[in-house]
Amino acid sequence: MPPARTTPSSRALALGDACGAPYEGGPVERALWAVIGRKNGRRRWTDDTQMAICIAEEAATGSFDLASLGDRFIAWAKEARDVGNQTRAVLSAAASGAELPELAADYHRRHPDHSAGNGSLMRTAAVALVPTDDVAGLAADVSRLTHADPRAVDACILWTVAVSEAIDTAELPDLRSGLEALPAERRDRWVAIIGRAEAEPPTHFTPNGYVVTALQAAWASIVHTRQLDDPFGVAVADAVRVGDDTDTVAAICGSLLGAAYGADVIDPRWLEVLHGWPGLDADGLRTLARRAAGSE
Repeated sequence: MPPARTTPSSRALALGDACGAPYEGGPVERALWAVIGRKNGRRRWTDDTQMAICIAEEAATGSFDLASLGDRFIAWAKEARDVGNQTRAVLSAAASGAELPELAADYHRRHPDHSAGNGSLMRTAAVALVPTDDVAGLAADVSRLTHADPRAVDACILWTVAVSEAIDTAELPDLRSGLEALPAERRDRWVAIIGRAEAEPPTHFTPNGYVVTALQAAWASIVHTRQLDDPFGVAVADAVRVGDDTDTVAAICGSLLGAAYGADVIDPRWLEVLHGWPGLDADGLRTLARRAAGSE
């Protein structure tokens, strides 16, 4: 088992989520960073962070169990106000967490053209906190609790491996690092997907409720600002400016930035107003992340 690790990725995910939340579904013109980053008031995270918290809470038990995590997701969805359509459909059909993988697979079989939403990618960074020798395999399994479509599973593998590498190296990794964990026949497609994100501006990748364009929007926001003095604030701003599913794209983007650059790149004034379900603030998220990683 690898040594326990911790990271500000969870707070960065939540901050991106909370900054993008007021602009979800709105036109790009509304997503003004001058308003998002500097407007007074509390910043509340949404379902993206809430599902990541469920993963961290399960990890914090010291014995990560997929069926138990599924039970957490089901219980959460019963009281959550904002749950994605695909996630809601799968979770509401389950009597227990053990049933979720088959229900998600059945959803994919019945809706092959509409089963690759971004609902598992938005939470996947929390999987990198879990002490495991197979972060790619665990990311795939956690995705399959609600999103069994190979596109969603592959995206979760790539992003979680990248977050894990960023935690280890304190550097921004190449998103291609996780390609070897994918089936060989799907790697070339993802090489092209990643390459397009690096070649096009972030605003090209909308609508982004689709897992592929969500990943591209987040990665494009990162790589097109990686040389700037403010690698977190500017990239998350660009992620929000993409529009459409603003909270999710910014959450995905923030999770990798936090893992790579650490808490020092986040304006502490933003963390002071960060809060959300189940009654946590930024300090509470940090404590939970440490418990999840086995370092507290």
